[in-house]
Amino acid sequence: MGRNQTKKPLAMDEKSRDLLQSLIKSRTEPVSRVERAKMLLSYNEGKSIAEIAKGLNTNRPKVNRCVNKALEFGITVALDDFARPGRSLRINSAARDWLVSLACQKPVDIGYAQELWTTALLASHARAHCEEAGHPSLRNLSKGTVSKILRKREVKPHRMKYYLERRDPDFDRKMAEVLHVYKEVELLREGEESLDSLTVTLSYDEKPGIQAIGNTAPDLPPVPGKQSSVGRDHEYVRHGTMSLLAAIDLLTGEVHGIVEERHRSREFILFLQMLDKHYKPEMKIRLILDNHSAHTSKETQGYLATVPNRFEFVFTPTHGSWLNIIETFFSKAARTVLRGIRVKSKEDLKARIMLYLEESNREPVVFRWKDKMDGVAV
Repeated sequence: MGRNQTKKPLAMDEKSRDLLQSLIKSRTEPVSRVERAKMLLSYNEGKSIAEIAKGLNTNRPKVNRCVNKALEFGITVALDDFARPGRSLRINSAARDWLVSLACQKPVDIGYAQELWTTALLASHARAHCEEAGHPSLRNLSKGTVSKILRKREVKPHRMKYYLERRDPDFDRKMAEVLHVYKEVELLREGEESLDSLTVTLSYDEKPGIQAIGNTAPDLPPVPGKQSSVGRDHEYVRHGTMSLLAAIDLLTGEVHGIVEERHRSREFILFLQMLDKHYKPEMKIRLILDNHSAHTSKETQGYLATVPNRFEFVFTPTHGSWLNIIETFFSKAARTVLRGIRVKSKEDLKARIMLYLEESNREPVVFRWKDKMDGVAV
């Protein structure tokens, strides 16, 4: 055995030898298993620990550990690492629960200026108060650990998600009325409903605060190979704001609109008068609209009294503007004609918007309401 005479001989049968030989020739086994197989075969051939280490370009303690493990536990066990117990959890579940409960409070409610937590602020607060709360394991809490704990509990106190509270006690009833109207129009469009053909249905709303912004220097057009996008000076001048009052005919897709500086009862009555002139006198004009004060004011009621049975209002619920189809048209306008618009004056802005309405009516788009319609009966 030469210099290995102080160690016991390694009991190796034919099956074990074949296993080690197959490991040495394998191209898929981990490098550590292949190296240990070479160590054990070399040791079984009578080579010393030093010779084995030199031949495999490694160190003697590593070879010693492999051989000793094989002598004590067997060849198969020596090829792999022992399972490690792992690091024990330093932050127990009670401490984690306390941290999550902190994250579910607003920092402003416990003395900070911030409205929402950051991981740094939450970690700092936890480190400062963990001892008195009975969780000393958090005294070295880091931002990264805070993120991991909150992520596992699916808590994101640094983000805000808006919701819509139903403050209208008649929300469901009013929503059902609006959906009922949409269903009537849908059936009429498909020829399945004998709705009075003398009724026209429109979705109406206002889009206030459209800014008339002008350039202080001319825009620069794209130049191939030199400037790929439109160039615009960062300075601008404000001319004021305008309001778009618009309604879309749910059967034809035609858009009616006026642009005014304000959207009071006076402007709303002007819009109604425009509709009154546009549609035949014998037709009833049904409007889906919200409860804006201009729609229910004394001035508006006074005008409606002069044209009895001409208009019918179907009101959306409070905070239920999403039920109004015209909002889809406003969204499209904001993404197209109003996106990056620059004008010389408020009158210029009005002309641009009216031109857009004219262009839209050349190829009207019929908007169809689909949400919550399955259970609506006429």
